[in-house]
Amino acid sequence: MIKLGVNIDHVATIRQARKTYEPDPVEAAYICEKNGGDGITVHLREDRRHIQDRDVRMLRETVTTRLNLEMGMAPEIIKIALEIKPEQVTLVPEKREEVTTEGGLDVVGSLERVQEVVALFNQKKIRVSLFIDPEAEQVKASAEAGADFIELHTGTYANAWPDEDKLEEELAALQKASTLAREFGLRVNGGHGLNYHNVAPVAAIAEMEELNIGHSIISRAVMVGLPAAVREMKEAMIVGRRTVVTDKILRAHS
Repeated sequence: MIKLGVNIDHVATIRQARKTYEPDPVEAAYICEKNGGDGITVHLREDRRHIQDRDVRMLRETVTTRLNLEMGMAPEIIKIALEIKPEQVTLVPEKREEVTTEGGLDVVGSLERVQEVVALFNQKKIRVSLFIDPEAEQVKASAEAGADFIELHTGTYANAWPDEDKLEEELAALQKASTLAREFGLRVNGGHGLNYHNVAPVAAIAEMEELNIGHSIISRAVMVGLPAAVREMKEAMIVGRRTVVTDKILRAHS
């Protein structure tokens, strides 16, 4: 079954808007896990715009599924990650002026540095995922870097709506990259810009193991509550994956 990693950064964004103590991302993580979340994702940025050091340390002690720490490759953040030892780190590009992550990590252009960082986490037996665009050269470089996973950037696909031709093109690129990744021995996740309306086709990609989704879930939670928002997203993903299985069965008996 495809897994849902819930990104709770935007719970911290609301808290930091008032520089107060609520809502608490740690409590949010607990609720997400109890309502179908298969893992918790947070991004500890250099500028600490949402998730704080305290959050990551407390989540490390309280998350019972799997903690995925998104991070840039700044020495300070690497040091914290090595101390905390989450089950997984996901290396992402990071620019202070961006509102959110704008694209995939250029593994091709920074292969030597990525290899160095991956090796540090391998020594601590921490799984490493690289957040990349669905491009063949980036997939190949990720394998060369020694990553365990790639997380395919689904933002271009998400932003293609409502252009159906563009959506199909971007979905095909995700499928092609996923297939290639498995040929290189990489496991595949996806994320960025996914919501309740566009998630099913991505969840239907057989190689996808987990989708990391945050903004859409927290936005929906404002209207229906966090437990319902998580459950609804998980169901949308399961329906998408079930479509693939059903199609395979039908083809086998046709």
